[in-house]
This record gives sequence, structure tokens and C-alpha cells, in this order.
Amino acid sequence: MIGRIPIQDIHPTVDCGRRPAKAAAGETFEISATVFREGHDAVAAGVVLTGPGKARGPLLPMAELNPGTDRWGVEVTLPTEGEWRFRVEAWGDPVATWLHDAGIKIPRDLDADLMCEEGARLFERAAKAVRPADCRPVTAAVAATVATTGPSGRKGGRKRPEAAPEQHVCGHRAALQAVAARLRDPEIDPRARFSVAQAPETAALLRAHPLRDLVTRSAPRTILVHRRRALFGSWYEFFPRSEGAIIEHGVAPKSGTFATAAERLPAVARMGFDVVYLPPIHPIGQSFRKGRNNTLTPEPYDPGSPWAIGSAEGGHDAIHPELGTFDDFDAFVAKTRELGMEVAIDLALQCAPDHPWVKEHPEWFNIRADGSIAYAENPPKKYQDIYPLNFDKDPKGIYEEIRRVVRLWMDHGVRIFRVDNPHTKPVSFWEKLLADVHTTDPDVLFLAEAFTRPAMMRMLAKVGFHQSYTYYTWKNSRADVEEYLGELSHETSHYMRPNVFVNTPDILHEYLQHGGVPAFRIRAVLAATSMPTWGVYAGYELAENVPVRPGSEEYLDSEKYQYRPRDWEAAEREGRSLAPLITQLNLFRRAHPALQELRNLRFHSVNNPDVVCFSKRLPGAYDTATRRHGLGDVVLVVVNLDPHHTHEATVSLDMPALGLDWQAEFVVDDELSGESYRWRQDNYVRLDPHIHPAHVFTLRAAAANQR
Repeated sequence: MIGRIPIQDIHPTVDCGRRPAKAAAGETFEISATVFREGHDAVAAGVVLTGPGKARGPLLPMAELNPGTDRWGVEVTLPTEGEWRFRVEAWGDPVATWLHDAGIKIPRDLDADLMCEEGARLFERAAKAVRPADCRPVTAAVAATVATTGPSGRKGGRKRPEAAPEQHVCGHRAALQAVAARLRDPEIDPRARFSVAQAPETAALLRAHPLRDLVTRSAPRTILVHRRRALFGSWYEFFPRSEGAIIEHGVAPKSGTFATAAERLPAVARMGFDVVYLPPIHPIGQSFRKGRNNTLTPEPYDPGSPWAIGSAEGGHDAIHPELGTFDDFDAFVAKTRELGMEVAIDLALQCAPDHPWVKEHPEWFNIRADGSIAYAENPPKKYQDIYPLNFDKDPKGIYEEIRRVVRLWMDHGVRIFRVDNPHTKPVSFWEKLLADVHTTDPDVLFLAEAFTRPAMMRMLAKVGFHQSYTYYTWKNSRADVEEYLGELSHETSHYMRPNVFVNTPDILHEYLQHGGVPAFRIRAVLAATSMPTWGVYAGYELAENVPVRPGSEEYLDSEKYQYRPRDWEAAEREGRSLAPLITQLNLFRRAHPALQELRNLRFHSVNNPDVVCFSKRLPGAYDTATRRHGLGDVVLVVVNLDPHHTHEATVSLDMPALGLDWQAEFVVDDELSGESYRWRQDNYVRLDPHIHPAHVFTLRAAAANQR
């Protein structure tokens, strides 16, 4: 039913309130709603938050976002993890209605005394409504404003005593009563009496203690607040078996181990990464094993695809014996933590033909007409080395087994799972499993690797996945970048958190294949500065860009099917590594809170379609004297999206989005080149992709220019 004051289109809301919206601890976001009423009387609105401890917070006043739209909003920051609830409250605002009417009548001397009396009664009502718990001392400025007037306001008579600097007995109530008394003072001209009601100090009192008629409350909405890593982080993916692998001509290759992979961790930490993601580390099947470059004819020592999980050595609850033991894995996890990072492992719910589940639970698989188990297919692609599970055959049995596997790895220190192809499993399965884990271990995070239709990607996020892979790899033009990153940062930001990988073992986009090193620089800068979470698959820092064949997005000599040891140190010595740039970007992200937010991305106008400009701002503290936020942390990024050619452009900035007045001049410092420029609204840029394909600016401005 519609309440007395209609409240509609509450945001954030997921599936009409049936599912929780998402936030991260310390994340700032907007709660908004459409609020209106019949006739011309004023309305107001606010938000009441209830924290995980069920403690009801104060009423947070909302403001009309754009006058005349009936859209009201307020920015909130939820400081702690857990389940939060909020309600939007709306009410008739009789004081605002009176101020509007009195502002028309009193200056024209129309019913001036009557209007003052009606106002006095409203302020008396407001004073009576102040709860004792809300009483506080009133400042000297407020006391002076409501207790005295200048000489021009007096009609004559006795002089009023000076107000004390503070009224310690329910000062706000006394201040509101003083406004009422002043409005009734016959010795003062009505216009002077009215000016007290219009004073900023009086407005502040009313914001703190609004007089509310016809109060209407919305149904509660839920916001699930996760730990900060769900929102912000830098991921590095590498294959442990390649780190320390030995490949010599005429000798059987030897796999790397967790111990040799741990030797790579300090370099990854120095680059500023937060999460080390490992593809499957389980035993690999022998039957139909794939050879180099995904061939069906492997050599005797080809290691096979890690995603073909299961052999005589075990399945999802086992470790490939060539990598080491559980003790070795635990040591790897401990080393990662010592370096300030976390381990994420792959949860790929599929089996090689040799997996123990195939013998123990044949009912979990699809049986073809000839009696064979159906392998995975995505015509024309065939994956003979992988059997998909049929979750409808024995849903309870499959669920209990996978739940056991997940909790086993949790017991070994894994708090992040990257889930392989979750869109090929029932959504109801994920909803149950993720809720189950969240109940006991709310710090455990799940990343959905689902490159599929938008409806499925969004539903996976709604049912509990903390992060989602994206189409970022395929968005390379300015129009695509602005549209898609705008969608991620605004349209779906209240439930789907993007993790933008610049490459993966499966995806080598033609932009990287043909754009050379500049393309790798461009995509890294764009990902690391536009989104709070981004990822890199090993080899990106070496600009590996050779496809298995023209038109393919598969790598030549893909690491999915063979060992790929790399000489990282030689690449850095010879200046062939992009590690310095990646390090610069990750350390810059850590230093600037604005880049750790999702919903603050704003694009700016550029007159060249090959150049994109965007900003991210985290405003400073609100100054009640100037009624403005401080400039805060502002990052402004300009990127040449063409890896082949230099481009010139004029960037036209949305100055209020930066926290600046339209006429402001300010200094921008390029954190990549070290250069500084003096900028204003319209600015010239020239970006050479082979030297500096992008500006990553921080802003410095005089306080007088801030909005």
C-alpha cells in the first residue's frame, strides 16, 4: 500500500528488496528515494540505519538531489561488517511550507503579524518535539542569533539582555523556543522577526530537530557489508608448477613446487599485489589428457590441463603430488600472509575421467545412449578430458561433498575462492552454498568467473558472489569503455562488484596481440585506475602477445597445457618488464582512497574519440561554515586508447564533479611522468603511446576554488 507520503523507487534495492544490496566496510554510497505529496506543501525525507547489533541509528536527513525531481538522497558510510538495515522516512514539513509562504507574504506586508504568529506556533511545536536524549548545548552563535537583533529591527522599548555563550539545559529546545518568542515580539518589525527564522543557524536547528507531520516509513531494506577486500584489491594469477620448473632438451621436464613457487612471492608483493590466485592445484587426469596447445596427442611428459581434475592420487580434496603436500601448501599460504597478501584458489566443479567421483558416484554424471559418460562440449569445442557434473541427479549428495571440499580448503587458510564457470551450475546451488559459508565464515569471498550473458552474471552476484569477472577485455573503444565502466560503477554497483582482469590464461585479446607494449600499458592504467579491483595473469608484465593462430584468443604454447618458466630477473635487467609500471599503479592505488571506491567514477568530455578522461573523487570533510566539502582525494586520468598513434585533444572537465568551481584554476601533478601543469575547465593534451600513453593526475587547488 502507498503510505500517506508516497515513497517510491528506493535505492539500493535488489529484486524489490527480496535480496540484500552490497557494500564494503568503510565504503561510501548513496541511499535515495522518490518522495512527494499532494498539493504544494513541502515534504522532507531521511534515512534510519540499524546496524548488525540491532542498534537504531539517528535520522540522517536527505536532500533533494535535483530541485523539482522529487528525488531525495543522502550519502552514508557503513563502518562495520555484517547485516545492516535501513528505512526511508518521509513527512510533511510544515516549517518549510510556512517559510515559503511567509517569504512571499511578509515582505509585501500581507498578513505579516498573522504569518509570524503561525510561525511561532510551529517553532513551539518543534521545541516540544525535541527529545531529552537529543538535547545539547547551543553555541554562542545560535544563541546570539535568536536572542538579539540589529538596531534596524527594533521598534523601540527595552533592550534585551545578551545571551549567554551556551545554554546547557536543553540548549536546542531553548533556542527553538527563543525563535518562537522573537516571532511574537510586537516591538520588532515583522521582516526582522522573520529574518531570525531564515537564519542559517535556525536552519541548522531544524535539520537537527525537524518538525514532522504525517510521518511515513518504507519497508526495511537490507545491506550486507563485507570486508574491504571484497571491494578493493589487486590480483596476480600464476601457475605454481611453472615457477621453478626445469625444462631441458632430451630430459623429462620437472614441475615446479609450492616451495619454488614461494620464491616468486616476494617479487609479487613488491609489485603491490594483494591476492595471489592459483589455478587448480589438484591431481590431473591421465585419460584423454591434452597436450601442448590443446592437442589430443600429448607427449609422454605433458602435464595436462589443471582443470582436468582428478586421478588415482585423488580429486578436489587432494594436492598434485608434484606440487608437494598439504604441509607445503600451508607453508605457501603462511609465506603469502607474511608478505601481506592472501591466497585464492580455483574451485572448478568438474572431473577428469580418472576422478574418484566417477567410480564412486557415476550417478552424478550424464550417461549417453551408448553408456559412456558425456564429456564437456561447447560446440565446436570439445573437452574430452573433462566430465561435467549433473547437479539434478543427486543434489543433496553433490552439495554435501562440495561443501566438505570447500570447508577443507578453508581449514587450510583459504579465504578466497575463484569459481570456474559458475554459470554452468544451478544458481540455487550457489545461493545455498554461499549462504552456508557466510553464516559461519563471513570473511570468505567468492569470485564468479562467468563470461556469459548479462542476466546470468547479474543473478550470480545477487545470490551471493562477492566479485565478478567482466567483459572489460573486450571493451577497447572510448564509447565501449564509457558505457561499460559506467554501468559497472553505477547501474549494477549495489550488488555486482567487478574484478577487471587485463588478461587470463584463456583470453589474449587482439588489442594486445597487435598493439605491442603500448597496448599493455594502456590497458593496465585503465583497469587499475578506473575500478577498485583488477587482476593480472603472469606474463602480462612481459607483454606476451602471440596467439596460437590468427583470430584466436588462445596463447601460443599456453601455460594451461605445459610448463612456462620465465626469467623474470633478466626481463627486468634488460628493461623488458612492465613490473615498474604495475608497481607504480598498485602503490598509487593504495595511497589514494578515491581509487578504492567503485561508485565514484565520472567521465569528462573529450573532443577526440581515441582519448578518454575520467575522475574519481573522495570528498573531504564537510565544513558547516562554508557548507562545502573539502576537496578531498581527487584523481583525474586521461588515456590515449590508440596504441599505435599519438593523439591530441581538448579535455573539458565537469568541474563540480572534481569538487571545484567552474572558473577555478588548479595544479595537476602527473604521477607517472612527474610533470605538473596548471589546468582549468578546458585543457590541451598530447599523448604518445610509446612514451606516455596516459596522464594520471592528482589535483591541488586553493580552498577558495572548492565546492
